[in-house]
Formats: sequence, structure tokens, C-alpha cells
Amino acid sequence: MDSNTYIQAKNQYYDMKFCPAYWDWLDQQFHVGAVQSIHSVYAEITDSNDSLSVWAKSHKSHFMSVADKETQDKFSEIADYVVSLKDKPQEEIAHFLSKADPWIIAKAAALQATVVTHERKVPENSKKIKIPNICEKYSVGYINTYKLLSTLNAKFILS
Repeated sequence: MDSNTYIQAKNQYYDMKFCPAYWDWLDQQFHVGAVQSIHSVYAEITDSNDSLSVWAKSHKSHFMSVADKETQDKFSEIADYVVSLKDKPQEEIAHFLSKADPWIIAKAAALQATVVTHERKVPENSKKIKIPNICEKYSVGYINTYKLLSTLNAKFILS
């Protein structure tokens, strides 16, 4: 799961105050091996003192290491490719490579997993570098939170 899936959920549709079931569901899905994220995402979402940061710190085990050889090798391949994109501004390349984005794609590629993100693919002539574009380049699937919820048959029932 990408940082933006956690941040948008907390800020918008699954605020922890009125929808704690979503966060409980994430924890359950982690324990059955259906969802996970990486340390880079953990670092991004614990960079403040908000409710998401507190939640992530108490669920640190949800965030996997990227130190394994397969992930490292795939990250190097992705980084080399991104650096070779001559039509992208250097600032955009540096920004993309400094975030969790290439790492989450590399980890998903290593695990043959699907990235969950709210980013959308951009046209080839865009100056931006987005997760879906790089996922497609490396045959890594990507979905948004809503598709994840549907795929895993999530149900939040009011009692």
C-alpha cells in the first residue's frame, strides 16, 4: 500500500474517528497476509504527530523491509530506467526517486504483488512520473483502495 492510500483514508473517507472499522480491517488483512506496505511508506506517514502517525507506529509490523536482494535489484533497475527518461525534468526524477514510490514498485515486483495507490497513469508526454506508469513498464499490477476493498470482500457493518 502506497502512502497516499493511508493519508487519503485518514483525511477523507475513513477518518479514524468515524470509521475505525477500516483500520481494524487493515490490521486483520495484514495478519492473514493480504495487505502490507514497506518501511519507506512507514517513514512517510510517521513524519508527523497526527492520528495516522500514531496508528502506524503501533502497527509497525505492517511495514516490510526492502533490504532483500530481489527488491534491491528491482529498485536499481527502476532507478536506472527513471534516470534514463530524457523527457522528464531532473527535479521530477529526483522527487520520484526520493520517495517510497520506486521502492513500493520494486517490492511488489519482487513479491509478484499488486500496488495499491490512488495515483493515476499520466500520458507519456507528461513531465510527471507516476506509480502506474512505472508499474506498467515492469508488469506490476496496481489498483486503488476501492478495488482492494472489493477484491478482498470488505464489509463494514453498522451495529
